[in-house]
Amino acid sequence: MTPVRKQIFAFSGVLCPEPGQQSSFALVDHALSLAPRDGARRVCYVPTAVGDAQAQIDGNAAAFASRAGVELSVLRLFTQPSVPDVRAHLLAQDVILVEGGSVVNLMAVWRAHGLPEILRECWDAGVVLAGASAGSLCWHLGGPTDSFGDSLDAFTDGLGFVPCSNGVHDDFADQPRRRVYRRLIADGTLPAGYASEDGVGLHYIGTALHEAVSIRAGKRAWRVWPGADGGYAEEPIDARLI
Repeated sequence: MTPVRKQIFAFSGVLCPEPGQQSSFALVDHALSLAPRDGARRVCYVPTAVGDAQAQIDGNAAAFASRAGVELSVLRLFTQPSVPDVRAHLLAQDVILVEGGSVVNLMAVWRAHGLPEILRECWDAGVVLAGASAGSLCWHLGGPTDSFGDSLDAFTDGLGFVPCSNGVHDDFADQPRRRVYRRLIADGTLPAGYASEDGVGLHYIGTALHEAVSIRAGKRAWRVWPGADGGYAEEPIDARLI
């Protein structure tokens, strides 16, 4: 019997796309490619982090409409679950795609509906868990977030399927998340972890980082850990261009 491959694909979408660049949906396509190829891929889109906003649902439905061989469903949790059996529905998927937004509100609603236990069961069963921004942070122990207010604060209540922290939108150019992520690791608020620049995805197999991929040339991921004398240390991780 072939062992189950437990996979997470956590990525940073492109906040400021330039003309001619691939859109962030190319990273979603990569997540789909990680799922088994026998028949249509079943994808459940989970927009909890944006309060199940209809505009986000419609936008993703339109994007998926051009993808052949994909069966898309949406799990809404406001004002009640949109499927009669959440566990059965999610276990029947090939990919679960989590929208960005408020990771704090996402986790609160998920816990109220028992999603953490269900999602772990999905992961153990080989369902690919994926998402951008808040949909990236949620699989880790935590990371910087603006969910509490305009400033960046520490979120430390993630699912922890990947037992490390996560930084998203970790770019050099005018991006305070990069600086705050390293400060929170240096002072011990967050454990060591991995950060992704815009357009970069982190592919975990089990709890280990398998590779970083990017839709933008020259973009990288970073491993960051506490350093000496209250500082931090870091090393770049080259991302395979897709």
